[in-house]
This record gives sequence, structure tokens and C-alpha cells, in this order.
Amino acid sequence: MRLAGLAVAAWLAALAGLHLTATAAATMAAVAAGLAVLIGAHLLGVLGRPAAPVRRYGWVAVAILLGVVCGATATAARLTVRDAAPIRGLVDDRAVITAELVVREDPRPVRGAAGRPSTLLVPADLVRLTGRDGRQVTASARALVLATDPAWRHLLPGQRLTAQGRLAAPRGGDLTAAVLTVAGQPAPHGPPPWLQRAAGTLRAGLQQACEPLPDEQGGLLPGLVVGDTSRLTPAVEEDFRATGMTHLNAVSGSNVAIIVGAVLLLARWARAGPRVAVALCGLALVGFVVLVRPSPSVVRAATMGAIGLAALAAGRPRAALPALCAAVAVLVLVDPELAGDAGFALSVLATAGLLLLAPRWRDGLRRRGVPAGLAEALAVPAAAQLTCGPVVAGISGTVSLVAVPANLLAVPAIAPATVLGVAAAVVSPLWPAGAEFAAWLASWPAWWLVTVARHGAQLPAGTLPWPGGVTGALLLAALTVALLVATRRPLVRRLVAVCAVAVVLGALPVRLLAGGWPPPGWVVIACAIGQGDALVLPITAGRAVVVDAGPDPAGVDGCLRRLGVREVPLLVISHFHADHVAGIAGVFRGRRVASVLVPQWSEPAFGLSQVRDAARAGSAGLRTAPVGWSWRAGGVELVVLGPPYPVRGSRSDPNNNSLVLAATVAGVRILLPGDAETEEQRALLETAPPGTFRADVLKVAHHGSAYQDPEFLDAVRPAVALVSVGADNDYGHPNPGLLDRLTRGGARVLRTDTDGDAAAVWDGRGLAVAARGIRPGRQP
Repeated sequence: MRLAGLAVAAWLAALAGLHLTATAAATMAAVAAGLAVLIGAHLLGVLGRPAAPVRRYGWVAVAILLGVVCGATATAARLTVRDAAPIRGLVDDRAVITAELVVREDPRPVRGAAGRPSTLLVPADLVRLTGRDGRQVTASARALVLATDPAWRHLLPGQRLTAQGRLAAPRGGDLTAAVLTVAGQPAPHGPPPWLQRAAGTLRAGLQQACEPLPDEQGGLLPGLVVGDTSRLTPAVEEDFRATGMTHLNAVSGSNVAIIVGAVLLLARWARAGPRVAVALCGLALVGFVVLVRPSPSVVRAATMGAIGLAALAAGRPRAALPALCAAVAVLVLVDPELAGDAGFALSVLATAGLLLLAPRWRDGLRRRGVPAGLAEALAVPAAAQLTCGPVVAGISGTVSLVAVPANLLAVPAIAPATVLGVAAAVVSPLWPAGAEFAAWLASWPAWWLVTVARHGAQLPAGTLPWPGGVTGALLLAALTVALLVATRRPLVRRLVAVCAVAVVLGALPVRLLAGGWPPPGWVVIACAIGQGDALVLPITAGRAVVVDAGPDPAGVDGCLRRLGVREVPLLVISHFHADHVAGIAGVFRGRRVASVLVPQWSEPAFGLSQVRDAARAGSAGLRTAPVGWSWRAGGVELVVLGPPYPVRGSRSDPNNNSLVLAATVAGVRILLPGDAETEEQRALLETAPPGTFRADVLKVAHHGSAYQDPEFLDAVRPAVALVSVGADNDYGHPNPGLLDRLTRGGARVLRTDTDGDAAAVWDGRGLAVAARGIRPGRQP
């Protein structure tokens, strides 16, 4: 109890200290030290003889206070380095400097806004800063490099380099002293450490061995084995997130346990003694750390895995829990930033669940006649999911109802996929053919994981909304603890079981029958895919016309999956900007696309090339259409209204040569003007007869920008206006004046950044609207 109190107190004190100044953290440590001295003196009889209950719990209080002292002191020391005056002065001045850095972790790509290059986040340690005036500052603080040059992508941890950029202030809440924005390439100082080079060789060998595999399995396997998600398809990533299986794509204590467990089984099969078995497991642990790169997250996972080894070597399985507490305390004191790391919290909580809850649940199931293997398989994922649930809920703002069964179904495939994947990586430098064979064998359990995630993500009511942030996490944690305490009584257990069955048998069929989304009678839906356009017009069940593909394949694919679209007879691309075409692969993912309609204006060339390549790969026809071209399927009719002539020399020629479509669905007229701005809108009014653009529903052009012609809006006079726009975009979309004008004109305005997927609905009596809402943690 005392060791657990010390570890938790050190953790919480470090977490609080990260959001304070060094002085405040040191003050907290001093106050805790004073209280610990007073309570200790009382317990030792210096200030009077305490009662027995006081002595029993007094030392627990002392341990907690000592944990606060250790955690706050360690954090204060690191904050002093972070907030050192020389670095802080350069950051406040947003100085342009030349920095000597050491890369700490692998560069991580972050998707940029549509049409912008992706940004690479490179955690690094500062060594020396040189200003424009030649003044040098020696530093030993952490920095975050924001780079766009592709040369940064291939850097390895431990690489020493020089780069020039501008400093900016960090967001706070961690030990990052500065953010360095870099436009150019890095200048390396020699090769990376041999350990990192060895890891890079093995990881590259695993990637090469996975090349012949299908995209889903080939992208998942490196993530499952070494945490390399560079090839993970967005659809699989979203499925794993929805089913609570994302922990499989990151190196964790479970990876370590699987590898060490496999070696332990081999050692026992060879009848090796406990000490020899532990030595072999230790070598396997070190080798695995080398393979996945000894980054802080990997060291954390290895530490959690080593806890079991320590208990095994001591011949005392009960020693695992004290070892966990000691590991938490040591890791937090060595690196206080771990206190605010969600991955660290998940690793610790999952390990604690496996140690505290899983054995009891397993034994309870066995007493009730459940076979030993099945009892273990049920208890382990349930315990891990229960203990990790509050953190996951705080991060995502949802509670997954399919996480436990999905993880239960995944259990049989995780170990063989991991072991075979590690084998493929290890033999790849010496025997590439053998590595490919091992990867092929591993692809079968990986296929099972992909299948479980896909079907789990498609279940209705699979996730429920929950308050996000610290409030949501604490609320679920309190409910979880209360439930665990209450269910110790047989009557309460039966009541909980009856309530759970009632919820499943009562609420779930209603959700299954109601469907929830899409709403009955929908005629058009604007997908919430971020800063871009993707609209869907229904033909029949499972078939729909798609207009534009958004900036991200995962976004449009997820929207179409929510709508149950399996076939796209016609995909319309209004123009070739990235926010309308970069997600085109998501439309083709798992669907038959018969034909692609594109504008005659062929700029920008890169967007046109993306569309051509996707159409060729998907065996879809590609064609352009003049004004007046029409198309009909089921209850959907499309007519091309513009552009009436090429617009040149405008603010954005690709926007002003967007295809403009009039669609009729179930008698509802819908106008889809792409990103047409003022120039094209005026050209349309000048060349078309009056009444041509009158519509019930308007997809507002160019994400609601200010470049709208008032006469064009008056000619449309929509009852419903759909604005496809991304949250917190840098363009100021949508324009408030435009929204006010539409509202004053009688239009009901829906925005995908605040309303999520937005639908216009015809119920046979009139036009209505429906919105799916922004799911917490899912905002585009």
C-alpha cells in the first residue's frame, strides 16, 4: 500500500508540476516535505505516542507525501532547464537561429490543410543555439521541430544535425522548451548510432517483406510488430479506433509479453532452468527493444514487460505489483513528462488490470465451470479494457461497447502475428525469401484482426458519447470503482447483470431498427470530412452518386460506409484542387465506381493526375461533359449548368471553372456549384435563362467563402444551405456575413464543422434537415 501510494503520488505531482512553474513545483515539494517530517515525527513518538490505527495509516500518508516530494522535485528540476532565461528570451523574440539538435524519436507526419505539404513533427534535444548576431546559447532542453522538407522524414533517433529556423513558444503542459519551424533540409553530423541503424535495417526489412501482401494486412503488420504505421491504411486505422483496438498498433507491454512469453515457452520445452529461462527472456527483451528502437515509449513498454521477468526470477508472482509501483515511480522521476503521456497511463493501467483483476475473474469463471483457456481469454481483455476505459473515454469522448468482444476475438491472432512478424524482421537481412514467407504466414492472423475491426466498427450503437477530458475520465473511473465495489455483493451482481441484459435486449434492437443514420428520406448529405467537399446523392440502397472526394481518403470512405454505399455509378469531380480530389482513393476503397466526370479545365495538373490514376486503377471510365450534358439513374437526375465558358485571369481560375450541377432527387432540386466564385457565378447569370438556378437545396460554394455574388444567391433562394467546411480552418470559412444573408433569406444553414454530416430530407410533405453531429474526439 505504501509503495503504491508513493508511486501514484509521484505521478500526480509530476503531472501537476508540468502545468506549473519551477518555483510553484518546488514550493509544492517543500510543503509536502514539511508535512512528511511532522507526521513522521508524530509516528516515531517525538510529538506524542499515536494510536494504533494512526500508526497503521500514518506511514501510508508519509509515503504519499514522499511521492509528492519526489515527483514535484524532479519536475521542478526539469522545468528550470526548460524555462532557462537564455532560451526563453530567444523564444519570446521569435528569433531566427541555427540549432544543433539530436533527434529523440522518429519523425511523425501530420496531414496539412488541403493543398499544403504535410508537416513532420520531430522531437529533438537542443544542444546549441546560434543567433543571427553570432551569439551562442548552450542548451540541454527539449524542442519540437516542425519541418516540411522530405529530407527530415528519414532521420533516425540519435541523429545529430544542424538546422536553421524560427523559434516559437510551445503549447505548455510538457517539457518542450521551444518549437522550431524549419523550411530547409537538415545538415547531419555523421551517421546515427549503430543501434538505431541496426533497428532501421530490420524495420526496413520487415516493410520490404510485407510489400507483396494486400494493403490492409501489409500496412497493419509493421504497426502490430514494431509500431510502424506509415503504411497503415486510413480505413483500417479508423476501424481499429472505433473498436478500441488501437493499442495493437503501438508498441506496448503486450508486445513485450508476447515475445518474452514465446521465448519462455521454448525454454521450458528445452527444459531449461528458471535462471537460464530468465536470461534468455532478458536477451529477447533487449533484442526486441533494438528492433523497435529504444525510444521513450519503447523503454516504457519494456519496463512493464520486465516486471513479469523480475517476478519470475524471484519465484514470487506476488512481487509483480510492487515491481509495477516501483517501475512507475522510477520512470516518472527519470522523465516527468511521462506523467502527462496517455500511452504511459494506458500501459500502467492495463498492467495493473492484468495483475489485480484478471486472476480473480479467471478463477471465478473457472469455479463456475468455464474451461481454463476460455476463462483466461475472457478475463484478460475484459480486465485491461475496464482499467483503461476511463483514459480512453477522456481522450475520445466515447465509450466503446464493442471493445471487449472485439479484443476478445482478436486475442488468438495477436501472438502468432507478432511472433511471425518479428521472425520476418530478424531474418530479413540474411534471408529475404524466408522473411517474405514469414510475413505471408503472419498476414493470415493480421487478416483476422482487420476483419474483426471492420465488422466491429460497422455495428450500430458500437460507441456511445461520453464527456471528454479530465471530467469524463474521472466520472467513468468513479463509476467503474463503484461498480467493482458494489458487485462484490451477490444481489448487486445479479441486479447489474439483469440491467445489462435489459439494455442490450431493449435498446439495441431499437437502434438496429431505427438505424439512426442516414435519416429516412434523405436526398443529399454533405459529409463532414474537414476542409473540403464530398456530397452524396442516393439512387437506391447501397448505390449513390458522389460529388467530390474531399482532402482525405479516410474521411470520404468513412462517410460512404456510414451511408452503406457499396457502388458509385457516377463520381463527379468539380475541379482538381486537393480539397476536392485528394481523398479519391477512399471513394474507390471496396466499391465499384463505374464512371468519373471531370471538368474541362485541367488545372492544377497534380490533381488531374490523382484522378486519372485512381480511375485507371479502379477500371472506371473518365470523361468530361459540356454544358447541357445530363445523366439519370433511378430517382436521380443530373444536368451540367456550367461553366458557360472558360474563365481566365480570375483570383482562382480552377475554382471559377468548377463544374456546376443541378441535381433532382425525389423531386427536390439541389444546386452544386463546386467552388465557383464571383466571376463564374456572374457568368452563369449572364448566359442562362431566368429561373435556371432556382433550387430547394444549395451546396454553398467554396466552403462559404466571402467570394459570392449576391444576385446569384438571390436567384437560387434555397430553403436549405449546406456548408462543407473544416473546423478551425485558416481561411476564415465560412464568412459570417454570408451566413447571415442566407439566414435572412429564409434558408436553414447547416455546417459540417459544427453539425457533422448534414442531410436534407424529404418526408413526402416538405423539406427538412438532419445532422449526425460531431462525435467527441472525431472533429475534422
